[in-house]
Amino acid sequence: MASESSFDIVSKMDMQELTNAIDQTEREIANRFDFKGSKSELKIEKDVLVILSDDEYKLNAVIDILQSKMIKRGLPIKNLDYGKIEPASLGAVRQRINLKQGIDQENAKKINVLIRDSKLKVKSQIQGDQIRVTGKSRDDLQQIIQMLRKGDLTVDLQFTNLK
Repeated sequence: MASESSFDIVSKMDMQELTNAIDQTEREIANRFDFKGSKSELKIEKDVLVILSDDEYKLNAVIDILQSKMIKRGLPIKNLDYGKIEPASLGAVRQRINLKQGIDQENAKKINVLIRDSKLKVKSQIQGDQIRVTGKSRDDLQQIIQMLRKGDLTVDLQFTNLK
C-alpha cells in the first residue's frame, strides 16, 4: 500500500532575521553622509514595522536600505504591506508597514484553484493560515511546489514538513 505524502504551505516572516535586518539598516543610516543629523528610526510594534524619518525622500531611502538588508537575509519583501505616509511631529513623516504572517483567505483560495487546475492527483485543504497538500506521489508534490513558486501571488510562500 502506498503511503500518503504531504507538505504544508505557509507564509511566515522570521522575526529574529527581521530584527537583524533592522539593526543593520540603522547602522548603515548612522554611517551614511546623507543621513547626518537625520532623525530616522525603525521599530517593530507587534506585526507592524513603523519607520520615522525627516521627509519622504529620506523615508524612501530608509525603506530601500531595509529591503536590501532583508533580501540579503532571505526575508520576503512581498510580505510587507505598506500603509500611507503620514505626518509625524516636528515636520517628520511616518509610515506603517504591516508584516503579513500566514496566508490570507483570498490567497488560500487562489492557491487551491491553482492546485486543482494542475490536474495532479493531490488534495489541498486550508488549515487556518496555512494549507496542507497531500498526495500519493512525491513527484506530484514537487511539481506543485515548483508551480506555486512560479505563481503570481501577493505573499511569499514557504514549503515545510515535506513527509
